[in-house]
Amino acid sequence: MSRRGTISVLVVDDDVRVAQNHRELVDSMSGFSVVAAAHTAGEALAAVRKHGPDLVLLDLFLPDASGLDVLNELRGPQAEAQGGLVDVLVITALRNVEHVRTALHSGAVYYLLKPFPLSVLREQLERYAAAQRKMTQMGTATQDDVDGLLGLLRPRGRSQPLPKGLTSATADLVAETLREAGTDLSAAEVSARIGVARVTARRYLEHHCAEGRAQLQMRYGSAGRPEHRYRWAA
Repeated sequence: MSRRGTISVLVVDDDVRVAQNHRELVDSMSGFSVVAAAHTAGEALAAVRKHGPDLVLLDLFLPDASGLDVLNELRGPQAEAQGGLVDVLVITALRNVEHVRTALHSGAVYYLLKPFPLSVLREQLERYAAAQRKMTQMGTATQDDVDGLLGLLRPRGRSQPLPKGLTSATADLVAETLREAGTDLSAAEVSARIGVARVTARRYLEHHCAEGRAQLQMRYGSAGRPEHRYRWAA
């Protein structure tokens, strides 16, 4: 991360409208900042040299070269030797398995297929931010640490991510409530805001903490057990 913990992002897409939509989404997220938008491979490489972003949102269909060429340039041996490796999240409509294999082999952190709702991109960016925070806090990694990082960056299929008894609609509602609060909330406060039982709200909050999207904070009063408070991590 750069600039006091802010993740700097370069948006690359040949479609100006799509690039603008992605730019507005990223800029709306706490902890992220767009340094530039590019619409060709040449513009993308020039922007990386100029701004040195932490993360590139890279379309593979560009008018002057394949996005895979850009990916190789950013993740190849020369970039590594110069200490300039950039993380790349591929965003594309190209569904050919060879493109997927090449992108992942070249070091893309994720391969996101168009079309998708912007909430999916938001979630993936939040996962990326959570993984970066975990790595910053680590000393020597354990296997559990590595598995957790991979789970954040490349989550399981969306048809089976939630524990039994939880629904994606309520999970999204709890996430949005935390995100919009801008401060920490208790399970009771989340319960009152969205109209579910406190114990139900707490289950969803604990799930988001386990996924790295939320953080548990303990508030200690003058007496009694500490209060569990939850804050949106991204």
